[in-house]
Amino acid sequence: MAQPFDYDLFVIGGGSGGVRAARIAAGHGAKVGLAEEYRYGGTCVIRGCVPKKLLVYASRFQDDFDDAAGFGWTVGAATFDWPQLITAKDKEISRLEGLYRNTLQGKGVTLYSKRAVLTGADTIALSDGQQVRARNILIATGGAPKHDTTIQGIEHAISSNEAFDLKALPKRIAVVGGGYIAVEFA
Repeated sequence: MAQPFDYDLFVIGGGSGGVRAARIAAGHGAKVGLAEEYRYGGTCVIRGCVPKKLLVYASRFQDDFDDAAGFGWTVGAATFDWPQLITAKDKEISRLEGLYRNTLQGKGVTLYSKRAVLTGADTIALSDGQQVRARNILIATGGAPKHDTTIQGIEHAISSNEAFDLKALPKRIAVVGGGYIAVEFA
């Protein structure tokens, strides 16, 4: 006799697609588990759109300070502190990730903050050695940046995964690629 399923739905990947699927399924009464090995929220929230917007907002203030005098403002000498910006960005990303976790847990989704691998038609192995079975499994792991080895000097390149955690603001950058984050960085 087959052993019973641990979950009606098990989601591998805690990005926007996986989070929504888990939340909606749980909201309809399904028993749901979700595994995410990095941070809940996915590329957009953690290493894409949201941190990029925060950095773009910060980059625009200098022009506003320069223009302020023409609108009756007296503005003192403005200074910029990259580490402080990165700290503020990290704080906001952590806040947003917490909202994702709380929403999922509030819907009754069991969270596994670890890597999960599909090992059978209904079986998932977690990185701690635990195995779970699910009637339905959704693989929502998203994509990963590609480092084209035919580009000379690619070994010096970073992706947006690393760009948001640089210790110092680069004097200049070259953007390779045409995805939405690359275009927004450019």
